[in-house]
Amino acid sequence: MDLILIVLAGILMLVGILGSFLPMLPGIPVSWAGLLLLHLTSAIPMDYAYLGITLIITIIIFALQYAIPALGTKYLGGSKQGMMGATIGLFAGIFIPIPFAILIAPFAGACIGEILNKADSKTALKAASGSFIGLLASTFMEFVVTAIFLLLYIYKVWEFRTVLL
Repeated sequence: MDLILIVLAGILMLVGILGSFLPMLPGIPVSWAGLLLLHLTSAIPMDYAYLGITLIITIIIFALQYAIPALGTKYLGGSKQGMMGATIGLFAGIFIPIPFAILIAPFAGACIGEILNKADSKTALKAASGSFIGLLASTFMEFVVTAIFLLLYIYKVWEFRTVLL
């Protein structure tokens, strides 16, 4: 049973890394679920502090993923309407069934929000660019954290390899 849980945890870790790039998969929660499965095995001792810290990191990064594109819009001169447009576009992009919708929708949402706020097209495009840069930054951040979770998984499996064999 332990071997099955360890293999499933490894699969979740890899799916989590893919999820950091694919919008339909919540990458970091899936990776954390892999760490949880790993610690549900009897071969690897349960460490609640380890799981708690990684859970807190998961929650923070997951929340920041949705805030960073809006903050990028604000940083490059966007208004509250532009920030709201970027956020709405980000959520809409998850469900729009066209390629790269997750990249296009926040940009378009910020641009539309700025135009509705009576901004000129140059200001609107600058604010929308902030949304795009923020999205790329949050994607990179999620990838780094899921990669670290994978390294933690590998470390734990390696540490207890003699018990597992």
